[in-house]
Formats: sequence, C-alpha cells, structure tokens
Amino acid sequence: MLFDMDGTLVDSEKLWDVALEELAREYGGELSAAARRSIIGTSMAESMRILHDDLRQPERDPQLSAEWINARILELFRSGLRWRPGAFALLGAVRAAGIPTALVTSSGRALVEIALDTLGRDNFDAVVAGDEVVAAKPHPEPYLTAARLLGVPIERCVAIEDSPTGVASALASGAAVLAVPAEVALARTAGVHQVESLTGVDLALLTALLTDRAAATG
Repeated sequence: MLFDMDGTLVDSEKLWDVALEELAREYGGELSAAARRSIIGTSMAESMRILHDDLRQPERDPQLSAEWINARILELFRSGLRWRPGAFALLGAVRAAGIPTALVTSSGRALVEIALDTLGRDNFDAVVAGDEVVAAKPHPEPYLTAARLLGVPIERCVAIEDSPTGVASALASGAAVLAVPAEVALARTAGVHQVESLTGVDLALLTALLTDRAAATG
C-alpha cells in the first residue's frame, strides 16, 4: 500500500493555505484561488514558482521563499494534524493485515518527521519524502521508489492520492490508483477508481482494484 500524506491521510492542506497566504501578504500581494489549486500536490520548487508568478514577482528567490514556508509549516504542523475521514481506520486495517506500507509525499523530510508523530512511525515500512527524489510528482519516481523500498512490484501496489498531480504520478508508475479528492475536484480518469472519502474503503476494495488492474493489463 502506498499512501500520499497531505490531503489524503491528514487534513494538512488547510495549514498550507495559511502559510502560503501569509507569505503572499508578506510580499504585498494575495494568492489567487487558481494558483492555490495549481500548487496542491506539487514540489516545493514548483509551488514557489507558481506563487511568485501569480504575484507577478518572478524575480524572487525560490529558495528563500521555500525556507520561509518550511519554517511556518513546521510551526503549524507542531500544533497538530487532523486525520482525513476514514484514513485512520483504513491505515489500521492495512497494518493489521500485515500489508507492506509506504508513505509517499511531496512534503520535505523535516515536515514528514513531525507528521509521523500523528501518523505513527510504525505504520510505515518505508517513507519517500519530496526532497529525497530527483523527480517529484507528477513524475512516477516517488511511487517507483516506494515500491522498490518495500520490495514489492509496483503492479502489486495500490496508491491512494487526493490531487491531480499525485494521481498522475501514481498512474504513471503502474500502480492501481484510488483517488479521494480533498481540496481539488478530480476529473474521471481511465484506470483510476474514485471515492468521495476513505470512509468505508476496506481491504476487499483494495484487492478488487488490483484484480481489475491485472485484468486490464492482461
């Protein structure tokens, strides 16, 4: 099992909203709703590019902006993270069944370490953070890396994602994909099973996704 973090397991996108809006005001502007939607699921470098372009300040240093955001998000993460509906129960069921499990996120390792205090470090056999891969989502590398670390063929993995960027990454990797929209609506995509929330998702459904994927690929 391959779980995305922000917006999938924990309701952290709202914390990113706070940090991004604060930085935009610091720069004398306001982040547009369209730009905010585009940022969801992207790497930090891409997020800062979108922010700067949206504020019409492309000359700003993305590294300095990233450092500001990281420092603020660390503060917000420490104040506590809330589970997304159904996520705690599903992760518990997966672990109780002894299924190899990885966390695959665009967030950096420093943020992930804080989030793991909520998620439970023992719930994951591997963790792939956004600053630990060469190519971030939507490239398939994060999910391929996670499958390799678990020692499981990617074709035998189910990836759970909430954003268009994450879904594209998981789909390109060859995993079966379960999409659960959070902050951004997802278009219906061939090969992607979509649910309104993780409430009610169980091991039978995850098994069926793998069976359907195998049948579709022959």
